[in-house]
Amino acid sequence: MQHRIISLPKSILALTVTSILITPAHAETGTEDRLKALELRLNSLESENRALKEQVKQTDQKVEATGAQMDRMTGQGSSAKSATSFGGYGELHLNKLKNRKAGGNNKDELDLHRFVIFMGHEFSEQIRFFSELEVEHALTKDTAAGSSGVVAVEQAYLDFRVSDALSVKAGMMVMPVGILSETHEPPTFYGVERNPVETNVIPTTWREGGVMLSTRLHDGLSLDAAITSGLAATPARNYAVRDGRLNAASAKAKDPAYTARLKWSGLPGVEVAGTVQYQTDITQSLDSTAGAAKLYETHAVLNRGALGLRALYAAWNLDGSGPKAAGAERQSGWYIEPSWKFTGQWGIFARRSSWDNRAGDAADSRYSQTDFGVNYWPHPDVVVKLDYQNQSSPNGLDEFDGFNLGLGYQF
Repeated sequence: MQHRIISLPKSILALTVTSILITPAHAETGTEDRLKALELRLNSLESENRALKEQVKQTDQKVEATGAQMDRMTGQGSSAKSATSFGGYGELHLNKLKNRKAGGNNKDELDLHRFVIFMGHEFSEQIRFFSELEVEHALTKDTAAGSSGVVAVEQAYLDFRVSDALSVKAGMMVMPVGILSETHEPPTFYGVERNPVETNVIPTTWREGGVMLSTRLHDGLSLDAAITSGLAATPARNYAVRDGRLNAASAKAKDPAYTARLKWSGLPGVEVAGTVQYQTDITQSLDSTAGAAKLYETHAVLNRGALGLRALYAAWNLDGSGPKAAGAERQSGWYIEPSWKFTGQWGIFARRSSWDNRAGDAADSRYSQTDFGVNYWPHPDVVVKLDYQNQSSPNGLDEFDGFNLGLGYQF
């Protein structure tokens, strides 16, 4: 930094010398006195100049110190802000579905299906916390009044980072099965409602309490292994796996479940995964006619340019005479969903789904459904959805065809 005050003595000296050179000859008698006076004046100016330099130096040091302190304060503020984070997602659905069953009720419904708040906290670079609190169907009432609303903790776990390739989660978490379980925010998938196969067979978003180890192996290959609480299916509900979810709410934990997933995502936009789960007793030892249960699931996701494709297959095998008598010893389903995002904001899709929670019997118990529709993203985290569904149901059961309109967001 340059300061004009530092060059002041040179200017004065030049003016002074010039005045001496043009002094008339008859003034020579006072030259010696003038030179002495000039020397005193120059010494005085030099002292003032040194004092001003020192003041400028001190001022610069104070400015630099203040700037450094501001930087530290800003850094601390940023760290404090980033330590705890908030977010969420939600979706509003309008269903206009006609029940093809004779005498069945149509579904004309507007529903704030989900309102979810996310909170996370970073205790350190090695320890983080994640949670989701969910309100379904806007409110809760006395169950005797027929309300289906619920307030529930969807996730709440600690993530311990052991190394860049290894972490351990402990708490309540969604199971690493299928496509939607871990990524289920509305802007991330096509269709107003979640697909019926992952809803009824896997079932999304199925969460349990326990411990999970996650490790990256090589070139996009990862492994997740978990020991958690398990399902508690009942004969009263024909051992349907969806109805066996306990959601870690004073859940029976006599018979644990063991889960392992192998996933490959070595290319951008590509994911291929397979999951196996084993539970020693699907009813938590409450039904002596039931036994162990095994889940097999595999899926593929492909997003290349404007084209997208999702395909999934899942199947349960339940041991015991009880599930076999109900035809529930085998429960399975599959779907395939091509899509085309022809602009950054518009995309269309079609999906064919088939599922059966009583596939072991000879009776007609298989559902199938065709969906097609459009998604519009006015913002990457906001979506408007419209689709049409055509459903085929077993004889005598509700069969819904019609339109669904949805609004969703995440932040």
